[in-house]
Amino acid sequence: MPLINNKVGDDGTVGKDKALVDGKALVDSLIKVVACYRVLATCVGGCTDSLQLRDELRQTREKAQRLAMAIRSHLTSHLRDKSLPEEQRKEMEILWVGFSSSLELLHVDMCKVFNMGDIFSLSKKETRVQNGLQGGGSEVAARALSVPDLNQPQSTSLPAEFESHERSTMEKDISQLDHMIDDMEMKVNVLRWMVDPHGPQYPDPLSSTDSASLLSVDEEQPGHQPLHQRRKLFVLLLLVAVVLVVATLSICIVFFS
Repeated sequence: MPLINNKVGDDGTVGKDKALVDGKALVDSLIKVVACYRVLATCVGGCTDSLQLRDELRQTREKAQRLAMAIRSHLTSHLRDKSLPEEQRKEMEILWVGFSSSLELLHVDMCKVFNMGDIFSLSKKETRVQNGLQGGGSEVAARALSVPDLNQPQSTSLPAEFESHERSTMEKDISQLDHMIDDMEMKVNVLRWMVDPHGPQYPDPLSSTDSASLLSVDEEQPGHQPLHQRRKLFVLLLLVAVVLVVATLSICIVFFS
């Protein structure tokens, strides 16, 4: 009896499943880092703006760029693989849409920080907006960078040519990210409106206990009617009243004409 060796096929399937899991982990990490960068970007120009904040923005931006490079290489190689199963291809396309959308949000926020940094210079404290915010974004940056804490003593003196160097670096990074987005669209043609998301649904705002308590209240109060039922009853009574008025006017016209 001939022996059938399925080891090669099993190894290939396991490898592709692992590639999908790794891709999801990378995209989830990028989404969190981009969200943290957006939170930090809202502090630029405000009363919490500082040298430490600008450095946290730089570190968060650099980590997002490193993740973007790894994800682009990972997803591009698999989406261009003709032997990729259909189900896994759909999952990879969903990851690709999330990845490209995150890059666009990062690009928008980087441009915002670049423009705001030009208006609100660190060397001129009087130009900052007193928006009432307190505390810095160290906790947010620490979460994005996966480090315990970034609460370090802030430098009282501004390093020479810090802002000009950071602006030139950010300008290069924005141009590089813009080029990356265009290059991605050229290499992988994934139409976003054709991708059908089927991920986990968001939970109902009302918890199960809240729903149960609401149901119990309705059962205990049989005379209580929901708002939409009362509206329907009101509309029905209004229509009946209009019909009666029209009928009364018609009868009056017939008898008195």
